[in-house]
Amino acid sequence: MSIASSTPPSFHRRPRLRAVPDDALPATTRPAGSSTDAGATASAGRHHGAGSRDLPSVVRPDLVPTLSGDWVDYANLDHAASTPALERVARAVGTATRTYSSVHRGTGWLSRVTSAHYEAARDEVARFVGAREDDVVVFTRGTTDSVNLLARALPRDTTVIVFASEHHATLLPWRHRDTVRLPVPGSTRDAELLLDAALRELPPGTARRPHHALVVLTAASNVTGELWPVERLAAIARRHGARVLLDAAQSAAHRPIDVDALGVDWVAFSGHKVHAPFGTGVLAGRRDWLDAAPPYLAGGGATVQVTERTTRWTTGAARHEAGSPNVLGAVALAAACATIREHRAAIEQHESRLTGRLLDGLRAIDGVSTYSLFGDDTERGPVVTFTVDGLDSHLVAASLSAEHGIGVRAGKFCAHILVDTLLGEGSDEHDTAVRVSAGLATTDEHVDRLLAAVAVLADEGPGTVYEHTPEHGWVPVDDPREAGAPLPW
Repeated sequence: MSIASSTPPSFHRRPRLRAVPDDALPATTRPAGSSTDAGATASAGRHHGAGSRDLPSVVRPDLVPTLSGDWVDYANLDHAASTPALERVARAVGTATRTYSSVHRGTGWLSRVTSAHYEAARDEVARFVGAREDDVVVFTRGTTDSVNLLARALPRDTTVIVFASEHHATLLPWRHRDTVRLPVPGSTRDAELLLDAALRELPPGTARRPHHALVVLTAASNVTGELWPVERLAAIARRHGARVLLDAAQSAAHRPIDVDALGVDWVAFSGHKVHAPFGTGVLAGRRDWLDAAPPYLAGGGATVQVTERTTRWTTGAARHEAGSPNVLGAVALAAACATIREHRAAIEQHESRLTGRLLDGLRAIDGVSTYSLFGDDTERGPVVTFTVDGLDSHLVAASLSAEHGIGVRAGKFCAHILVDTLLGEGSDEHDTAVRVSAGLATTDEHVDRLLAAVAVLADEGPGTVYEHTPEHGWVPVDDPREAGAPLPW
């Protein structure tokens, strides 16, 4: 039975909560009258397992409240949406803030230092993606901004080929009349055949009016975490003379990027998905189309000369970075890239173990279905999407949060066509799913807590009464927790 209806039923069960002793509560949230030292925070459950000493540290939140009144270690299983800042990133931003000044505009010492930080950050990102000698690294607001920038820079008569399974950021920016949208593939081989057939059908260009093609690929699905066969697909594109844009938003934190080895022309990713949540993204790759296109933004820094009659635009990254740049975001991103590069082996080991634990655990629960694009044996990052029989996915996510201190995401994850395909369009049972995504802030205990909570949900339903509201979706009817949180300023 589906409970996603205009008059949803209520559920009431005894909450099953993981209690944390009072002496584990942070000073700001410990119950009144407690005299336990503020430094005695909970360490149980934060062990990452084998190799944890080689993992970079992330900034961790205080304990979070549950409906029972207990406080628990926050189980961050929503890394695919946004990742917590690395401690090294936070330190780098703090250091750069002390010398923060204008970039490329001033002659003062602090301006020189800040400008040097900004360009050094560009070099660090170039190393992170394996940029070629003549490639350009443009700082943007995120993956969506990067893809829209490239969409604005396409030469006339460029056909864009994109799979319908893409995230909306790479599915939607292209002009409809110039876009070939391929169906959701059922296997990696299916993807290769679909792409090859589409490229074969493109009209030939002429010497006076050449025809260009751009293939848009994702490195890893943001819905299932599965890795796409980028090298094979890029080879097909090159064989037909097409260029390739790689969306690495869901892979950059988990797998190495090398644009030259992969055979792609551009790569885009976001800082907030690689533990640098300070509003920066990247478009890195070939400069010719970018230098030939009008500036993405018109303004200071993008010009060589402005007169009453003419404007001469610069080339390179500055052409598309008009205005005062987000230098602290660039520093944060560079610090994250450097940290991930240095700890890549330990990160992959940690995430591989968590992924196996999540997959095996969820597949073993009666009433729980997991989803795959290419098959259960496909290599994937630490992302698993599932549904629970008879329960709306948003209710599952609300219960995990309110009753167990677990953060997940429910919905269609900005990939509506793919989710509809996986669930079965027109399905009476589910039209959304739950996504769990692990990472550096996730521990073995977090995964075990999730699996135990999902097993109870599948067997008994939520542990308290929930109502569906237009503003906030599913919320507990009786919620003793205080709404909101203290402002950080």
